[in-house]
Amino acid sequence: MASINACEVPVIVDANAKKIAADSDNPLSIEDYAIIGDCTTAALVGLNGCIDWLCWPRFDSGACFAALLGHAKHGHWSICPAAEATQVTRSYLEDTVVLETVFQTAAGSFAVIDFMPTQQATTSVVCIIEGRRGKVPVRTHLTLRFDYGSSVPWVSRLPDESGIVAIAGRNLVALRTSVALRVENLSIISDFQIAAKERVCFVLSHGQSHQPPPAAVDAEAALNETLTYWRNWTACCTYRGKRRDAVMRSLLTLKAMTFGETGAIVAAPTTSLPEQLGGLRNWDYRYCWIRDATLTLAALMGAGYYDEAKAWREWLHRSLAGTPDDLQIMYGIFGERRLAEWEVPWLPGYQGAAPVRIGNAASGQLQLDVWGEMMGALHLAREGGLAAWPSGWDMQRQALEHLETIWMQPDDGIWEMRGGRRHFTHSKVMAWVAFDRTIKDAEKYNLDAPLPRWREVRAEIHRTVCERGYDSKRSTFTQSFAADELDASLLLIPHVGFLPVTDPRVAGTIAAIERELLVNGFVMRYRTESGADGLPAGEGVFIPCSFWLADAYLLQGRDAEASALIDRLLALRNDVGLLSEEYDTKARRQVGNFPQALSHMALVQSVLVHEARMPLRDQIAMTCGRS
Repeated sequence: MASINACEVPVIVDANAKKIAADSDNPLSIEDYAIIGDCTTAALVGLNGCIDWLCWPRFDSGACFAALLGHAKHGHWSICPAAEATQVTRSYLEDTVVLETVFQTAAGSFAVIDFMPTQQATTSVVCIIEGRRGKVPVRTHLTLRFDYGSSVPWVSRLPDESGIVAIAGRNLVALRTSVALRVENLSIISDFQIAAKERVCFVLSHGQSHQPPPAAVDAEAALNETLTYWRNWTACCTYRGKRRDAVMRSLLTLKAMTFGETGAIVAAPTTSLPEQLGGLRNWDYRYCWIRDATLTLAALMGAGYYDEAKAWREWLHRSLAGTPDDLQIMYGIFGERRLAEWEVPWLPGYQGAAPVRIGNAASGQLQLDVWGEMMGALHLAREGGLAAWPSGWDMQRQALEHLETIWMQPDDGIWEMRGGRRHFTHSKVMAWVAFDRTIKDAEKYNLDAPLPRWREVRAEIHRTVCERGYDSKRSTFTQSFAADELDASLLLIPHVGFLPVTDPRVAGTIAAIERELLVNGFVMRYRTESGADGLPAGEGVFIPCSFWLADAYLLQGRDAEASALIDRLLALRNDVGLLSEEYDTKARRQVGNFPQALSHMALVQSVLVHEARMPLRDQIAMTCGRS
């Protein structure tokens, strides 16, 4: 039998608050969820024992549990005490993505162990209920609704009477268990009792409706195999510093959000969790952004995960293949380019934050910074010792030649503005990065390139940014040319090497961001009141940008401030170590899609850079035996 001793400090939930949450038809706070996954898709499990979000069979498939963006009737699965719980605790089992939730009641206690088995022929969710004390009545309530809560399946018994099978369209889901099941009000219900040392298993598996139900999964064997898989994976981590728990949980979360077949890492497993509670800043993040490429490689290689870094780099090459003018800012997990955006009218949105969006119209935007991210990632891959892609250099040359013709155009910017194109300063800086990193590669590795011309373009971009993107009266770079607004992306200027941190213009920019973009010590992306993004004002502070400020402090030699900010950011994580994209300082709640890859990547990089006291690219070079 697998060990189920949890190592993380559990959260204690007030019983009355818990009862309200369990009885409510609405989703919990975003930070009240935990992720389980199998590297093909992921589910969100709430503190109340409910799975309120699951897209099957892939991250970007239609959801069969969509209560997160509506109500219980849109699909969810709960396993909880039939009577009121007096206390609820939860934690991940040590260095895994196996979640344990323990319910205490007047009659006794039991644990629910939720996980998705790895390396199986089919994708499944397994719930093992283990009695700990006394004898407790338990109820499980399963409401399957395919296609984001719109399709009610036809339910029938499995031929071997081991459970039920639900079918709608192409989707099939089988539930197997040893306890009796019944259908009530288009849901599947089971009431049973669990005594100390007893274990009851539920296995929910996905299949295709035109094929037989997927084969049964041995829940106990799958638990042991899954625990072994995750612990073997975490054993490869090379980081041994004082913040290991935070770094390891971030890396595990990134791995859980990796699509194993292609190496793609989704920005988040969710769509339309609001950046402003009750607002309309709701986007689909179940895709892969090129802007995350360099940071992803740095975080993975910096922690010793070269296989994952190579798989990500190869996904990047495949997705970018084609003509340079077809470069997109994001792609699907197989490199899909058509990510048409549409709204789901039957889902009311997370706690009323509408609309719910599927797909992302920003995939058609022009963002010049992606060329810098792409070239930066390929440069870092070479520096890190990843084998060269056969056609990689030809692709880079063509891409840079195209960038040479468009870098002076206005674009939509890193934050995917929908208020019209501008000459965003960060976009131009990253265009400079594209030329700079490619020139460095050509020089170091003796690659065929028109170096004199590229050097001229690099110098021209640098001169243009310094002349048009800098406000000498305020001693700061600005969000866009000849504008007054600031932007947290300007914190990356010294990090990417555009100007040294000792340059007065960089120091002035950091100081201006501290004056104008800090809220309770955390960093906003920009002031949304300007209307530059074409949306109503209001959103939370942006967690990755706050890590960028910590990095800037470190570059300035402000080590104590950097360390303090990192610790404050780590304190924003929920009870199981997860971060969303933003944080609402007034409501003291996480907001935005969850968990957010960029936040966890930034966490890993900041911790590694802070504790190594050197740029991460140098740390990677040392890991590879380079000077």
